[in-house]
Amino acid sequence: MAETAGKGARHWSPPAGLSWQWQLTGPIDRSVAAEVFDVDGFETSSAEVAALHRQGAKVVCYLDMGAVEPGRPDSGSFPDVVVGNPVQGWDEEHYLDIRRLDLLGPIFEARLDLCRNKGFDGVEADLVDAYDNDSGFAITRADELTFIRWLIAECHARGLAFGLKNVPDLVPDLADDIDFAIAEECIEQGWCGSYDVLTAKGKAVFDAEYTEVSPRACARAAAAGISVIRKHLELDAWRRRCA
Repeated sequence: MAETAGKGARHWSPPAGLSWQWQLTGPIDRSVAAEVFDVDGFETSSAEVAALHRQGAKVVCYLDMGAVEPGRPDSGSFPDVVVGNPVQGWDEEHYLDIRRLDLLGPIFEARLDLCRNKGFDGVEADLVDAYDNDSGFAITRADELTFIRWLIAECHARGLAFGLKNVPDLVPDLADDIDFAIAEECIEQGWCGSYDVLTAKGKAVFDAEYTEVSPRACARAAAAGISVIRKHLELDAWRRRCA
């Protein structure tokens, strides 16, 4: 698995086709045969990251970077002025005004420091889609791109790869800068082709499907360089290969 030297520290550049596991709830099942584990940044200890490294896996740090979640150690750090509307389907989470890096920057930098200090290889930045949702703020597509590019630079400065979560319409603008992508149900929803620009560059695209998909669709995705698994919506340890 390649490492890339950027403007900051060297960072991991995952190639297309790697096998992966995405587990955000429950004790990490290290028996899963995967080259990449995507796990919760707060809940996963440095010892667990080291254990995954010893078995040859790379480890991605899941962070919600576009919304505030209750119960996180730093959830009380977000000023009311940057906390907006609930995330659809996740009413306890609230969008953040990602334009206010003067207020959010230090909080997010501390989160990225946490990932680096625990030994993670990359970051999955979730909910970077406020521009396309009722966030409570007048966030534009340009604002979102500015925010994501800031995140990419901060990750790379810490030697961390950056993974774009969903938002396929932003992929063409960010294809040269992001290191990998994570998608949910791009087969079921018909937008896996949005990642062709990434797989053409040899970059990894990891997709999770929550419903059964046909073997033919799985084969097409694999041929395109997309690593697809089936998962429960709660993202526990259960995992099936796409087949």
